[in-house]
Amino acid sequence: MFRTALAACAVALMACTATAQTLDRIKETGELRLGFRTDAPPLSYADDQGRPSGFTPVVCSQVAQGLANGLQLEDLNVTFVPVTAADRFDKIVAGEIDLLCGAATITLRRLAEVDFSLPVYVDGSAAMLPTGATADLATFAGKKVGVRKDTTTQETLTNTLTAAGIDAEVVAVDRHPDGVQMLLDGTLAAYFGDQSILLGLDASMDTENKVEVMDRLLTIEKQGLAMQRGDADFRLAVDSILSGMYNAGMMGQIFRETFPGANPGLALQALYLVAPHIE
Repeated sequence: MFRTALAACAVALMACTATAQTLDRIKETGELRLGFRTDAPPLSYADDQGRPSGFTPVVCSQVAQGLANGLQLEDLNVTFVPVTAADRFDKIVAGEIDLLCGAATITLRRLAEVDFSLPVYVDGSAAMLPTGATADLATFAGKKVGVRKDTTTQETLTNTLTAAGIDAEVVAVDRHPDGVQMLLDGTLAAYFGDQSILLGLDASMDTENKVEVMDRLLTIEKQGLAMQRGDADFRLAVDSILSGMYNAGMMGQIFRETFPGANPGLALQALYLVAPHIE
């Protein structure tokens, strides 16, 4: 099924290779550079051997195969480049990576710097709390709450607390595990992040059932694969491949493989239904 979908995508790709700057460079050099977050499981992370793992790296691996098919490249050298939440978009702008395969929310502010593919995932900001704690923002008044810096969640949390008139101290941390550890140590009353990332941290860290992730979301956020701004042909090529993957059911299959035991939420199921189709 995967091969059939990617072969169909190649037909659409062949029509837009003439003036495409990124596609021309990939065809000339035989190299595709994919950026991936090392610390955002289960969406994008480095495994115990440092290899790219998670939902979006797997999606990007299939996109890479689709590009190779469309450009008729027998040997495409795919390089995964580690990025951080702070430098991921800078690396795109500087041309150090061609496609960002991480947990990147599509926002208007970011669209002023980079372009995005079709949405590949839907997530939302949520809170990790001590087990049994009340999931009410008002209870954080006068307390410290944590969030990963350089993320949309940091901005969302700050704006939400301000709008609600809640005087809580927002502590921005460099790494998600650091925030979870501060929660376990009692330094923080809550730790905020993308719900999928919080669930992944709860599963991978030794939390001993001391924390839980709230069901209620502060936001609903569409995530996509970021690329250099203004290269319409490359974006069309990527979107064509993703569209074929949606049509073939590949996106749902990749979700099941990278989120073992989980089921797509309503927002993600809706994304599967409304994704563009290849004609």
